[in-house]
Parts: sequence; C-alpha cells; structure tokens
Amino acid sequence: MREVNLEQPFHPIYNYALISDSQEGLILVDVNTLSDGEPRNNQLSRALTWNEGGVLNGARHLSIAGHYVYVTTPDQLVVLDLDQPLQPKVAATLPLNDGRSTALQFRYLFVAEKGAVRVLDVTEPSRPKVLSDATVSLADPQRIYVARTYAYVAAGAQGVAILNVTNPAQPSLYELFDGDGAINDAQDIVVASTNASLFAYVADGRNGLRVLQLTSPESQPRFYGFTPQPKPELIATRKTSSRALALSKGLDRDRAVDETGHQMAVFGRLGSRPFNFEELRDFYLNDQGEPWFVTDQVVNSATVARKN
Repeated sequence: MREVNLEQPFHPIYNYALISDSQEGLILVDVNTLSDGEPRNNQLSRALTWNEGGVLNGARHLSIAGHYVYVTTPDQLVVLDLDQPLQPKVAATLPLNDGRSTALQFRYLFVAEKGAVRVLDVTEPSRPKVLSDATVSLADPQRIYVARTYAYVAAGAQGVAILNVTNPAQPSLYELFDGDGAINDAQDIVVASTNASLFAYVADGRNGLRVLQLTSPESQPRFYGFTPQPKPELIATRKTSSRALALSKGLDRDRAVDETGHQMAVFGRLGSRPFNFEELRDFYLNDQGEPWFVTDQVVNSATVARKN
C-alpha cells in the first residue's frame, strides 16, 4: 500500500517516547515492542539519556513539533533538533523566568512562566521569535492546552484561565473560572469533545480530577460553530489518592504529517502521498517566507483587470 500510494517512510523520531527529566535531561525510550503484535516482549528500554553541558538541567516539560522538541527549564526554553533522534542538537535557546510548560498550535508556541503566558512565533520551528505584545499576565500559570481560538491554562489558585487567542500575536484574558472557589490548585488541563459538547479535564492538585463542561446545546446555542465561546460549568469531581498533577492527552485530530512534514499515518486507500514540508509551506508562506494574510479591503474587479 505504501509503495502504490507513494507513501513516505516514517521518521525515526516515531520509534521513541520522549521524556523530560529534571536531573537527566532528555530520555528516549524505544517503544517499537508495543506495536509489533507480540505481547510477550513488551518491555521498554532506554535508547538515549542526554543533557549535554547541563543545558536541560531542571527540565520540566517538553512539546514535540515533528523532529523539533521544545524543552522548558526553569531559566530557558531549549529547542532541540532530533532529525537524528540519537544525536540531539541544540537549535536555539530563549531565556525564561521560571518556565513551566509550552503548547504548540500551528505557527505559535504558547509558553507558561512565572507571572505570565506569552506567545512565540515558530513559523521557523528552530528559531522562535518573541512577539512584543503577546503576553497575558497570570499569577501562577502551569500547563496550557490550545483548542482553536482559545487557550486553556491551569492557573493554580486562580482555577482555569481561558485566553482568547483568535489573534495569537495579541492574546487576551477571556475568563477566569474557579467553580465558585472549588478549583484552587489547578496543575494541568486537557480539552476534548464528545458529540455536541466540549469538556475540560483539570488536574486540580489536592482536590483531584475536575470535569468542566465548556459547551453544550443548553449553554451555548452556537455549539456547532467552528469555535463557539466556552461557557464553563463544573460538572464532576473525582478525588485522587495523592495530588493530581498531570493528565494524558488524547489524539487531537486525524492528520497525515507532522509539523516538519514527516508522514505519521498510512492512508487506507489508493491515491497520492500527503504533502511534504516544502509543499505545506507554500499554502501559508509567500516567496519571501512571510505568512499570507487576507485584508478587509475590497478591490474593484475592473481595477484588477487593468493592473493585470
């Protein structure tokens, strides 16, 4: 099937699970034994432990974008190039003030640090750029989940902060929600949809797991829209035996390639291959490497004809 469809071979980054460790830095674990159909060999083993020069000391979190990895440490964001996974290279670093976590959506990286969430331009994945006006002040942001035009932040004692990121270069606070004071130790958040409803799952520290209903036919008449405004309600709580600190993340969406153009799914039909990295970039960057933008200016068709 791969040969008929001109499918690309999977990048070797998909042989591994990636782990950030505050002392050992980056750990790669070979997970191929979990997908070979043989349940008797499902042991895991380290393929790499890497922290060259202590660059990842204190590592707290990582986000993966194709073969680039954004690692958050207390004092900096480290961009690693894992095109050769067992030979990591530092592509860039950026200073942080008590960095906590990151979340990636298309051309933007959302970064939580002490006192704020800020947004970086990662149109070039290996060269993050600081956006001067792209900061939202929050007392204690922890983890971030971005879903279309809203970013959901586990904001410690403030509960859940919902940011409007319709224009990621100018984010703003849409709402702080704490369920009338019930959510007061939020450490992580994951958003998922079920049929017509959107839910947020919150690791609320000492309080356990919280479930928020963000949209429903009753609370948001426009629930079927592309990005309806969230109307959060606390609908369920589950106590945990110790502090709830993190949540697993489901599959965001079906997609054929990752952020650097590597194929990550085999198509179940006869047809052409997915677009590669350069072909993808032609959809959103012009010949100068700048993003395409639309304008509100109406151009008279006769004027266009004369110019042409």
